Amino acid sequence: MTVNPSEAAGGNSVAVEVLDEAVAVRPVGEIDITTGPHLSHALAEALRHATPARPVVVDCSRLTFCDSAGLNALLTGRQAAQKAGVDIHLTSPNRQLQRLLDITGVLSLFPLRPSPPGETPV
Repeated sequence: MTVNPSEAAGGNSVAVEVLDEAVAVRPVGEIDITTGPHLSHALAEALRHATPARPVVVDCSRLTFCDSAGLNALLTGRQAAQKAGVDIHLTSPNRQLQRLLDITGVLSLFPLRPSPPGETPV
């Protein structure tokens, strides 16, 4: 089941897909001051479907750029997930996102998965 955040609540630039093993959040393109709220809304929507056995996985394979607004969305989502007893993982982060997470000291807060949800690891 794919859930797209409503246009009024942040647009359709970030899809949320509920799978058996995870809830996938799939941002596309750039996450910045303009699109950061879209990611925040998608993470909140994902948390409505997540459980401790079905974590949230942010599939970064189609993400080209992420600034502090995106980082803030990820950290806020992680904080909400912790309160709900759910994990947030990342998959396929590009070098720029890995560097952003590393230099801000939060890389270790987001466990990395080898492949996006719904795909077989290569």
